[in-house]
Amino acid sequence: MAESFTRMDESTSEQWMNIATVTMEAQPRVANQILSMLRGLSDITDGFSVHQLEHAVQTATRAEDDGADEQVIVAALLHDIGKLISVINHPRIAAEILRPYVRDEVFWMIAAHQDFQGRHYYSFLGMDPALREQHRGQPWFDLAEKFADDWDQTSFDPDFSSRPLEHFEPMVRQVFASPLSL
Repeated sequence: MAESFTRMDESTSEQWMNIATVTMEAQPRVANQILSMLRGLSDITDGFSVHQLEHAVQTATRAEDDGADEQVIVAALLHDIGKLISVINHPRIAAEILRPYVRDEVFWMIAAHQDFQGRHYYSFLGMDPALREQHRGQPWFDLAEKFADDWDQTSFDPDFSSRPLEHFEPMVRQVFASPLSL
């Protein structure tokens, strides 16, 4: 049922309770949209040796093979999803998509991943390759370092045998089934 108010300042508690109920019942659409967005990464190569979907599944495969938990694996899969909107701001976009569904250290692993990746190429662009050091001492530093050095920066190999997106679909559905926080 559509709610009848035309202004939020004229809405009622009952209307908002109905909206909240309908919204939570529709939660599966979030995972559907995320999976659709991930498929869209197959159209983005930007000069790399594999398209961004392949890079994403390689990164998630490496995380899973290394024993990462489900939230970290899904975050590894989604870490570059923001490139659909803005390459420059893609880490924060991806992190904000994940934020309500993952613990804090996983959010920061993704939000700061560009600073950590810079170690491997920023000097070629005249930038500071030591940007990760500004995060040293943070409780999530080791996880972000592992993500950047062991999984992400190694995942541009056209010969790597990654798992398909369909393998990760149940994990995506589980992580996005309901928010941990609002």
